[in-house]
Amino acid sequence: MDEYSHTHDPKEMKAVVNRLAKAIGHLEAVKGMVENGRDCSEVLVQLAAVKSALNNTGKLILKEHISHCIVHAVEHGDKSAVEDLNRAIDQFVK
Repeated sequence: MDEYSHTHDPKEMKAVVNRLAKAIGHLEAVKGMVENGRDCSEVLVQLAAVKSALNNTGKLILKEHISHCIVHAVEHGDKSAVEDLNRAIDQFVK
């Protein structure tokens, strides 16, 4: 794999960090629901919301990665970056 330097848009990275913090808080709340014996259906609905939040965060990271990292890598002849991206997508959508 070729090494290349790249930067991310700080606003985009802050948005990712904020989304992850919200998802962590939401998951902690779901954990509390389980600990307090809340209805299983309510827990499942909230887990679905956490999964959706994580998937949306993943999409944001993917878009940022394509816009910056992949474009930069291809411009600098790093074809392995696309292969790495394909492997990451396969893992993400499992």
